Amino acid sequence: AQQPGTPLSDQEYHQFFKFLQITIQASTACSLRELYGCKNSLVQTLDKYENHGVIPPGPVCSESPGNSSFRDFCTFSLYRCLMKKYFLKV
Repeated sequence: AQQPGTPLSDQEYHQFFKFLQITIQASTACSLRELYGCKNSLVQTLDKYENHGVIPPGPVCSESPGNSSFRDFCTFSLYRCLMKKYFLKV
């Protein structure tokens, strides 16, 4: 284990920036969703990509404790964005 206050190793920096880049991309996708809504063609393309080519019909269930059921994928995705739980899955 590294001592507190010491710089990250090369491998740790790689992991840190990889996570940061993915998080920024997820945040950008959320901004698009919030600005244009779920009916926007780019947002729908992202949703289809995330779900192997098909946007799941509602209701959808998630692995989130407490809020496990959503009326549709759009509602789930908006919840995920608002709560900043970008990697929560259905």
